[in-house]
Amino acid sequence: MQEIEKAQKQMQQPKTYRGKQSIKHLMSQNAAISNIEVTDGNIKSFERTASKYGLDFALKKDVSVEPPSYLVFFKGRDVDVMTAAFKEFSAKTVKQKEQPSIRHKLDQEKAQSKAQHKEKVNVKTKDRGVEL
Repeated sequence: MQEIEKAQKQMQQPKTYRGKQSIKHLMSQNAAISNIEVTDGNIKSFERTASKYGLDFALKKDVSVEPPSYLVFFKGRDVDVMTAAFKEFSAKTVKQKEQPSIRHKLDQEKAQSKAQHKEKVNVKTKDRGVEL
């Protein structure tokens, strides 16, 4: 009997959403909403960082500008957490852009190896003469 009552109470309570959600669900939590514009197309890495910090956020793609940008909406009380998450996200993207690609490194190493191989010339001499 108690289990049934407990289940009914739980059904009556509105579901609280965590992490990525729609703007409608974010607004229904009765919190002030702030937003940040992100122009990077690699928004998936931001989602990972935000979920790491436990942020409730919503994404909206703004196609009116070229290239499209994203608006990240979040609760006003999460401003400090959002700044920390955004700092980590931007540092990560800057680090990725600074590092040369692995394919580029591999091509350089191949060219260097080929050059070293060309320098190495095998001189084969067969001397079958009789030496005294």
